[in-house]
Amino acid sequence: MLENYFPVLLFICVGLAVGVMPLILGRFAAPHRPDSAKLSPYECGFEAFEDARMKFDVRYYLVAILFILFDLEIAFLFPWAIVLKELGTFGFVSMMIFLAILVVGFVYEWMKGALEWE
Repeated sequence: MLENYFPVLLFICVGLAVGVMPLILGRFAAPHRPDSAKLSPYECGFEAFEDARMKFDVRYYLVAILFILFDLEIAFLFPWAIVLKELGTFGFVSMMIFLAILVVGFVYEWMKGALEWE
């Protein structure tokens, strides 16, 4: 009975080893030389080691959310391009409508000034 679960146990052990071994190797093999460039704020605009309750600029997150939104919508083009011949005219027109809506949304955000950092 227990021999039926051996592949599952083996899979769990290999998964844990693949997840934990790079962490252990990185901890002992990697050099630890922090400098001012490594400890400086990166892209978020506020210091990394200050009070967690400090106020910060929300515009960074707005731009990040807009990037993710438009980036994920563009990701729909790849599967569509692969099966374009099978979809025919209906698939082409549907994607053009989708892209038109995407462009209208992008122009709207651009005109509202959501992409400007000031």
